[in-house]
Parts: sequence; structure tokens; C-alpha cells
Amino acid sequence: MGDEKNEMIVISLGGSLIVPGKIDWKFLKQFRKEIINQIEKGKKFIIITGGGDIARKYQDAAGKIADVSRDDIDWIGVHSTRLNAQLIKTIFRKYAHPRINKNPRTKENLMTHFENGEKIMVAAGWRPGWSTDYVATVLAERLGARKMLNLSNVKYVYDKDPKKFKNAKKIKKISWADFRLIVGNKWDPGLNAPFDPIASKHAQKIELEVIVTEGQNIKNLKKIFNGKKFEGTIIKD
Repeated sequence: MGDEKNEMIVISLGGSLIVPGKIDWKFLKQFRKEIINQIEKGKKFIIITGGGDIARKYQDAAGKIADVSRDDIDWIGVHSTRLNAQLIKTIFRKYAHPRINKNPRTKENLMTHFENGEKIMVAAGWRPGWSTDYVATVLAERLGARKMLNLSNVKYVYDKDPKKFKNAKKIKKISWADFRLIVGNKWDPGLNAPFDPIASKHAQKIELEVIVTEGQNIKNLKKIFNGKKFEGTIIKD
């Protein structure tokens, strides 16, 4: 990614990093330090938060108590992302726009989130049928970002589920067409995929480059920002 001045970088920050059971404040402290370091080099960020374990706990609890609809399950996930977004906005208070974006298709000029010297726009889930990955791709399109980091607990994209298949092979670079053959075309609340199918379709359409990598490895994240060799998968056409 180099040291381009005023480069806009989208980060889809997986909920598994924020709340992998309990809030990982140690990771968030390191993440904050590195993002501020990159801000000082001239970069700007759009950070979209996932729901993580807290979303699944609420969704599971609801399902055990009552017969809940697909929309209800998805809304719980949306609100979990918003709680996580509030946490991220709070720890970046000095640098972030004071309002969280909850609607990527709002009619407002989103560049106003970077006025008054602000360097970060924090965003969360919007509504059922929209994953935070999809929100991230729409925000990237609207703000002219060309690259996105998809940070989760996954180091690489694999040709098949490495948890189920021991012979799964990691992929360092893949086209959107080939990636979409792996993830399919259907979105489900709580879907565990390296990048969701609907978001993948839109990312391919707008020619977005997405890097899938393990977010907890801050040294690796720094390598990506500085244009050095890193661990992760590049998805681009």
C-alpha cells in the first residue's frame, strides 16, 4: 500500500477480533497504535465492525427462547455490530468522526466524515440482508477507496474449509471469479466465510482489491500498510 498521502483504506474489522468470547482490549490497544501510526503518515480509514461472538450468543439465546424469524436473527447481528462500532469510535475519539455510519446508502455527502481534520469514519451494520462486508464494499465505492483489508481470525483464503479438510490449500492470490466459485452466491446471517458472497459480487463489479488476512498479527498488518511482503490472500481481477 506504500506511503501514498491521503490514501483511503477500508478495514472490515471482524467481530472475532473485537469480541472473541470477551472483549480483546489488548489487541484493540495494539490495533489503535498502528492505525494512529498510519494516520500520521497521511492515511485515512473507513473502519467497519463485525458482530463477533456477542452476536452469536444473543442469536442463540433468542432461538432457544422463542421461534424467531430470519430477519430477527439478522437484526440482532446488526445491533451487535453497532455496539462494537461504538467501542471503536470511542477509542479513536480524537481522530474519528463523532457519528457512526449506519446507512452506507445515505444521501449525505460521506466526505463530510473527514472534515475538520477527521481521519476515521467508523461504520456498522445497516439492515437484514446486508453483511458488514457488503457495507464495506459500498462505502469503498462511494468514497473512492481502491483497497480493503478484511481482518479476521483467518490467515489465508483456502480452496476448501481447512477445519473440515486437512488437505485444504492456502491461496495467496485469486481472481474474483474464482473466489466466488468457492464462497457461492447466497448470504446467510452468521455465515462464516472469508468474504461474503454478496459483497464479493459487488467488489468484483467495482474492481476493488481485497486483502484477507489475520488481523491479530499487527506486525503483518504493518507490512501490508508499508507495501512489504505479507501473509494473506489478495483478491483482485
